[in-house]
Amino acid sequence: MKRIKYLVATAIWSLLLMGCSNSNDVVPDSPPTELYTDAQQKLQSGNFQGAITQLEALDSRYPFSAYSSQVQFDLIYAYYKSANLSMALVSIDRFMRLNPTHPNIDYMLYLRGLTDMALDDSALQGLFGIDRSDRDPIYALAAFRDFTQLIENYPNSQYATDSQKRLLYLKNRLAKHELDIARYYTKRGAHVAVVNRIEQMMQNYPDTQATRDALPLMKNAYERLQLNEQADQVAKLIAANPVGGE
Repeated sequence: MKRIKYLVATAIWSLLLMGCSNSNDVVPDSPPTELYTDAQQKLQSGNFQGAITQLEALDSRYPFSAYSSQVQFDLIYAYYKSANLSMALVSIDRFMRLNPTHPNIDYMLYLRGLTDMALDDSALQGLFGIDRSDRDPIYALAAFRDFTQLIENYPNSQYATDSQKRLLYLKNRLAKHELDIARYYTKRGAHVAVVNRIEQMMQNYPDTQATRDALPLMKNAYERLQLNEQADQVAKLIAANPVGGE
């Protein structure tokens, strides 16, 4: 049922985006300066679909103009703002491949992280009441890599502070996903798998609430496996890290 609701939501969102774009738009054969000025006006007014039409025409007609890098830069922003997230990711990767030494490459990493987060946590999921904690975290993992790369390679970037905050959110989101898996294994009686999963949580997300909440599952798994010494050790961890605590 959740899968059906998600597919319906995606279809509705695609239709909304199509409705915002006029397929009959014709970009005049104007000089690049005029096309770029018009695109900038559309960007500033929030007409992102119109800006995309102008910028795509400019990019295809004048690929080696003085505006080339900035056109790609603006296109990525317009794709992101219009929720055309797949095109945003493709364009970001293209930009970074063609401009590896661009002075604003940190912004590209930041925007790629934002785009991956948006793909992981779309507004439509909330609208249709879809719980995403048990869904494949592929985009959350990608966003985690993006922000980590930004912080490691550009620690003085103006986007580093916000990236740190987003990494904290993503760490908790990924830990919750692991907790859901551990609970599933518990229900199936796969006690060895429970222990292995929670050991990974303790290694990768030791300071998250989800990892603390997973400890009783680990203790139970050790008890079922008759590994009482290990169960006692986990019990001490639980005492020091109360479930549901801060």
